[in-house]
Amino acid sequence: MTENWFRSPILTGTHVRLEPLVREHADALIAASDDPSIFRWTAAPINTHAEALAYIDAAESNPDRVAFAQIDTVTGAVVGSTSLYQIDPTHRSLAIGYTWLSKSAQGTRINPEAKLLLLRRAFDDLDVVRVEWHTDEFNEQSRAAIAKLGAQYEGLLRKHRQRADGSWRTTALFAMTDEDWPAIEPQLERRVGS
Repeated sequence: MTENWFRSPILTGTHVRLEPLVREHADALIAASDDPSIFRWTAAPINTHAEALAYIDAAESNPDRVAFAQIDTVTGAVVGSTSLYQIDPTHRSLAIGYTWLSKSAQGTRINPEAKLLLLRRAFDDLDVVRVEWHTDEFNEQSRAAIAKLGAQYEGLLRKHRQRADGSWRTTALFAMTDEDWPAIEPQLERRVGS
């Protein structure tokens, strides 16, 4: 049964479709990375075909990560990527992250609907008890977006990840549990209009 945890099914909503991230998405990822500020808080930008392939290959080679391309259902364009990671069937937990969106998709219904789809996958399909989010303590936009989903802020993890420049980041930890989910799901549905 745990192999189901590491499958990457296509998840479709009204505004966004999440499909397994593959090398064929490389050029579309470059087009979506339309502003350098998108990658301010991530390990590496995606500016070239080689960087896009390296990003995809890193996702595919991580056994605890299931990566998705985020596709705008109206335009059909790839507008970013997101992942399930730190997948732990034994403890029935996982994290949502490695998320980035093109500037044009930020502030739309795409991100909250993508998270709704991933949370349904986690809580309803996989029966997880805990979902986590990790973000740089200084990334206020990400922290606000995670909190707006209904995740609870749980504290800081010092020297948790290394930044692209080699410095160590302190990570803000957020989480949602299976006990939270029944109240949060209808709120997210209203937010995305589904």
